[in-house]
Amino acid sequence: MIEEHIKQIIQKLGADKVLLGAGVKERYEHIWEMDKPLRAKAVVFPLTTQDVSDILTICHEYHQPIAVHGGLTNLTGSTETNADELVICMEKMNVIEEFDLSSRTITLQSGVILEAIHQEVEKENLLFPMSFGAQGSAQIGGVIATNAGGLRVFRYGMTRNLVLGLEVVLADGTIISSMKKIIKDNSGYDLKQLFIGSEGTLGVITKAVLRLHQKPKSRNSAFVAMNDFENVVAFLKFIDEGLAGTLSGYELLWERNYKAMTDPSTNISKPLSYGYKYYVLIESLGSDYEKDQQRLESLLEEALTSELILDAALAQSMQHIELFWRIREDVDILVSQCNNVQNFDISLPVSEIGTYVDTVFKTLNETSEVDNFFAHGHVADGNIHFLISKDNNTIELTDKINTIIYKPLTALGGSVSAEHGIGTHKKPYLKLCRSKEEIQLMQLLKTTMDSRGILNRNKVLNYEN
Repeated sequence: MIEEHIKQIIQKLGADKVLLGAGVKERYEHIWEMDKPLRAKAVVFPLTTQDVSDILTICHEYHQPIAVHGGLTNLTGSTETNADELVICMEKMNVIEEFDLSSRTITLQSGVILEAIHQEVEKENLLFPMSFGAQGSAQIGGVIATNAGGLRVFRYGMTRNLVLGLEVVLADGTIISSMKKIIKDNSGYDLKQLFIGSEGTLGVITKAVLRLHQKPKSRNSAFVAMNDFENVVAFLKFIDEGLAGTLSGYELLWERNYKAMTDPSTNISKPLSYGYKYYVLIESLGSDYEKDQQRLESLLEEALTSELILDAALAQSMQHIELFWRIREDVDILVSQCNNVQNFDISLPVSEIGTYVDTVFKTLNETSEVDNFFAHGHVADGNIHFLISKDNNTIELTDKINTIIYKPLTALGGSVSAEHGIGTHKKPYLKLCRSKEEIQLMQLLKTTMDSRGILNRNKVLNYEN
């Protein structure tokens, strides 16, 4: 029997926008778990902001909790659902509404895929610099809701640095629209920042105005190798200064990652030989390919002569560059080598990374239930990712590994989440990087803006009835 509020949603939006019964079970809550049927009362597919408003108005009246689904690439449980929830799926809100070349902005609905944005702006020789492995599936609404980071944060910043305007629907159906294209606006509180990184707990993002950049005319990349973490940090300073502001990526792989990604079974050739502790992939975006490549080559030679680095390989073509970056980005290769994979996304001061990871590796090696592990990251901004393979998915083992990764971060001034958010998986560990007073203020914001706790209930914070 269909509940009254579901009937009202069908009447408002039409039966073709509401999925019930067996159709719900044909969907899933994460792209890595497509074999697990979705648990939910219904799945609703809005086409407009007004549709979302109508859905939330009804859900608010009936105290119906909802979960928001985008590209389903989140790694912290933010898209997990239960049988009592209603899912709002944003995939049909996928229209690019305006492309303003003068202001270098793009206005679009929240269901637009990140890769589609890249393809669209490239036609006009522009760049939306947000880039990460799941860009072929991730929707811009989810990217904004989690304040995603990615491979070029060092130069362009996190997602919040690229958002100029937002349209959001609050829990009671109120539409908050501030779709401005301006960079400077000090007229009171910057309300859009409340929703960027809030993981759908304060409102449902329906539209955005994104800031674009002029597309660089050249792209160069190189792999370098070294054995001392002090040199990883020193080389970052050296190469950033030498490239005079054009350094856009500085990605670190530990040797076990590099070996796994370039194993003969992957059909990816290794640019450098094995035997080094650290492999760093750098990227520069400039204006003259030949001159930029010559400058990078000269800097690499200088670093080799001074033994700041021990080996280097400079990409000689776009094909080489794509090969280099596949070694960093094709995380599915690592996932395929893991059982019951447990993911981590942490941040800490750059100077502490070497010792911290060494300690974590030692502890994981001594943990009998762990059979493999990998680490890589955006070291220039202090962000490290771990993938850990383990015997089982028991709560006890999961908590044990969480403690290994998270517990040292408090003393180091780190964070349990650099760019993936909190969701449900990291919620018990939020207190390790946020004070009691900060969490209380977050709870106050949540209660004030969503008094009935219907938006992504029990994500990030516990629902207080």
